[in-house]
Amino acid sequence: MNENIAKEVKKFERGDCAENGVFYQAMEEVIYSIAPLLESDEIYTRYAILERLVVPDRVIKFKVTWLDDNNNIQVNTGYRVQFNNALGPYKGGLRFHPTVTEGILKFLGFEQILKNALTGLPIGGGKGGSDFDPKGKSDFEVMKFCSSFMTELHKYIGPRIDVPAGDIGVGSREIGYLFGEYKKITSSYEGVLTGKPFMFGGSLMRPEATGYGAVYFTETMLEMERKEPLTGKICTVSGAGNVALHAIEKLQQIGAVAVSCTDSKGTIYDSRGVDLELLKDIKLNRRASLEEYVKTHPEAQYIPVAEYPEGAHAVWDIPCYAAFPCATQNELNETDAHNLITNGCVSVTEGANMPSTPEAIVAIQSHGLCFAPAKAANAGGVAVSEFEMSQNASMSRWSFAKVDTKLKETMQQICKRVALTAKDYGVEGNYVDGANIAGFKKVADAMIAEGI
Repeated sequence: MNENIAKEVKKFERGDCAENGVFYQAMEEVIYSIAPLLESDEIYTRYAILERLVVPDRVIKFKVTWLDDNNNIQVNTGYRVQFNNALGPYKGGLRFHPTVTEGILKFLGFEQILKNALTGLPIGGGKGGSDFDPKGKSDFEVMKFCSSFMTELHKYIGPRIDVPAGDIGVGSREIGYLFGEYKKITSSYEGVLTGKPFMFGGSLMRPEATGYGAVYFTETMLEMERKEPLTGKICTVSGAGNVALHAIEKLQQIGAVAVSCTDSKGTIYDSRGVDLELLKDIKLNRRASLEEYVKTHPEAQYIPVAEYPEGAHAVWDIPCYAAFPCATQNELNETDAHNLITNGCVSVTEGANMPSTPEAIVAIQSHGLCFAPAKAANAGGVAVSEFEMSQNASMSRWSFAKVDTKLKETMQQICKRVALTAKDYGVEGNYVDGANIAGFKKVADAMIAEGI
């Protein structure tokens, strides 16, 4: 192993990244993946690219105070991790969720650098958010929090500096409130956020982009690996948020049968195919538990988390041709992977950010399944965000069909670039290593070109 690679791994093992395990997990995966590149060209070591890339340009942390509906003062913590802008403005979502920490956002921001590089679009990597939980809050409480959050965040963002978007807990409602406050503070109507409502500059198809993109990537990967297409095949999907809903929608559109979805309390298994309209009503309109699904479809099965054996997840024990983990990080573990393998799964596509544990990935790849890593497969969202930036900059509107066509082309290009890179570096068929090498090389070459 290259001495510098070993040194970086040892540094992490000593606890330099002990603040959060997922950040270390993301670092370790990339470090080992890019070994063939570092060993083939000493320029990356000479310019200390790896050492520079794993440290954010800056981490911004701030207090967010707001009044709830009872006029009680609430305090949360806000963050923006501006990781790397070698290829363009910092770009990455805002996440509002109780689990948000600096370490989580560093992991997500680092992944965002390579993901954005793979799109071929001029955007850098960043991430942000807060430990605020929109769930259970009134619209006015969410609005007041967003106003207070933007009061601090606006100092650090701009259409050529840093362009945040949505993520978990931040949909069009939250983006609308954030954008409204930005305009009040700056008196500027500019493309400083993506994922905006269409009425003031948002792009058509942004909500669908990540889920649709994951399916487009999978179709291309299966074709390149000479596997049967998804049409008519059983697919399992985890999650019931934006990515999962639209992955299910696109699977249904191409004739696949998506039979599952999940939330924090349980799993729905509907062997006939998920009733998407009902699912959208439960999650988007009523914001209720998936348990409501079986009240309309008693023939479907609802499996509470508490009733399933510890260490495994019900959704990955359903026989399927293709699996789409679209919920959250580390939701698919080694036990789940072996259940998928035993049940004849052929393909696993990560719709969420790093939803598979390292042990699960090893098991999946060692048994010859096609595996599409998140930084490549879920890049559709950020791709359409950049399309929105382009539309804002030119004050133009693209049709749904145009955005969809460009998204499909982008995901196909990413898949082919990753596959060819893997082949060039002697790891043909390994889309994890191919994605890490391709993304790292693009960012590294830009960092070398601009000096230190």
